[in-house]
Amino acid sequence: MDWSVFTATFMTIFIAEVGDKTQFAAFAAASQAKSTYSVLLATILALTLAAVIGVFAGTMLGKIVDPSKIKIVSGSAFILMGIWILIK
Repeated sequence: MDWSVFTATFMTIFIAEVGDKTQFAAFAAASQAKSTYSVLLATILALTLAAVIGVFAGTMLGKIVDPSKIKIVSGSAFILMGIWILIK
């Protein structure tokens, strides 16, 4: 286990997710549900599945494409989506 990679990944994902639309969707679902645990379990499973897909896709893509280029493309896409959201 590479703890520096773990810590950097955890902090990056945690900071990105706090206040994200996913958290607000979970908030809305929990406020209307009679079973908090059902919403919690569904949220955990959905986020886990999304993370698994992202990790495995990133691992496979990283073997084909230079990781620094993946970083540039994903960062650029993130910035462009932010600009698009601000314009709309």
